Amino acid sequence: MSIIDISIIILYLLSIFAIGIYTRHYINDFSDFMIAGRNVKLSLSVVTMLGSELGLITVMYTAQTGVNGLFTSFHIGFAAFLVTLFIGLTGFVVVKLRKLRVKSIPEYYQLRFGKKVRIIGASLLVLGGILNMGLFLKVGAIFIQAVFGLDAEGSTLIIIMFILLVLVLVYTISGGMVSVIVTDYIQYVVLSLGFIFAVLYSISYFGWSNIFLELEKIKSYDEIYNPLENKGFSYLSWQVILGFVSAVIWPTAITRVLAIKQVEMVKMQYIWSSISFLSRFIIPCFLGICAFLYFDGNSKSYNTLSLMPMYLYEILPVGVLGIVVAGMLAAFMSTHDSYLLCWSTIITNDIIEPLSNKTLSSSIKIQITRFIIIVLGLYIFYWGMFYEGSDAIWDYLGITGAIYFTGAISVIIFGLYWPKASSTGAVLSLLAGMSSLIGLEPVRLYLGINVSNPAIIGLLTLAFSCSVMILGSLLFPDQNKDII
Repeated sequence: MSIIDISIIILYLLSIFAIGIYTRHYINDFSDFMIAGRNVKLSLSVVTMLGSELGLITVMYTAQTGVNGLFTSFHIGFAAFLVTLFIGLTGFVVVKLRKLRVKSIPEYYQLRFGKKVRIIGASLLVLGGILNMGLFLKVGAIFIQAVFGLDAEGSTLIIIMFILLVLVLVYTISGGMVSVIVTDYIQYVVLSLGFIFAVLYSISYFGWSNIFLELEKIKSYDEIYNPLENKGFSYLSWQVILGFVSAVIWPTAITRVLAIKQVEMVKMQYIWSSISFLSRFIIPCFLGICAFLYFDGNSKSYNTLSLMPMYLYEILPVGVLGIVVAGMLAAFMSTHDSYLLCWSTIITNDIIEPLSNKTLSSSIKIQITRFIIIVLGLYIFYWGMFYEGSDAIWDYLGITGAIYFTGAISVIIFGLYWPKASSTGAVLSLLAGMSSLIGLEPVRLYLGINVSNPAIIGLLTLAFSCSVMILGSLLFPDQNKDII
């Protein structure tokens, strides 16, 4: 890593840090802190949605998927594209939620089913969410370690994790959603430049046709191109579910809908975002494939999570490497700030305030949220150091997220479109989602469950949650409940 590369990275980090601190002046109340005063315009909303969802964790696990699955991995991006486009064309779920003017999914739970459902739903959301982001910091540190060619032994990884965490905490605490949106926009630009350089240079390095010819010397046609042969129908079905969750159910994405200025913009927001949801998978997958080729298909000899940054470190010229690394750090920061802000504001807005049985002032809620951000930061630092599991990162994220979204899918959809949905059915559905915990590798090993495809556990949990939602609502209907 040359002085020029390091200078580009440091200049970028200092700029983001300064902007994050400066945006503190635009925070007047908790609504500004949580959803930017619901005043975000279409173009900025589309960019910030991609910025929050295209994190370094996304780049790393998608590149790892590309290393392991080659071009068969592209099905994940196409599933996300089709689902997001469908949402944009129909307005399914998202338009109804934006019309209700809620600030979060749990706030909708209370509006539809009552305070008890709101608190339970928010608690499970936070449980799944913080488990989900538990490896973000460690994966980011692994990228830095690999791309700088640092020694993998000793305390290097912990030191990198600590430095990255401090950078993110400071500017997230300062400006809330305003800081997140402004820095996401800048990070999107830098990351786009980094991706363009990396992809074009990779094509130039290998030659477009040679990429396919060389792969076909190492693997069979089905292993390279056929996802059904490689993964199976259940896994592909699970990817469609995850695409829907990423676009609609996951709080960091839906917050962008709830923050947009006008309801009429929501459909266009998703139509445009469908392209970005496609590219956020396809491009890192392609870089993972190139890394696989560069190391002569010997991916099993390396940590597959480190292969893509090692590849970039090896091939990119001076200056270009600095821009790409700055872009990847941009991705790291854009996801962490969004997730830390999302979970902390939900704890404050949807658990602490309802349990207090009184309306808290904006200043108190902001202070509580900032404290929770620090606590969550310490948690992901601890979890990253001590969690042991060999599941692919994408599978880990799917299972931990399922603790929340398998129940939330049925509660949100049935609540919006089925008048008979009841609060008892909602509670049962949310609790049923916790059964997805058995898909987490340490839990599977402890219980002696031998399932090679965690997607099966996710699909079974979703079916279970939907079933108890229907049965609970029919057996225990709400009395005299006004349907929104």
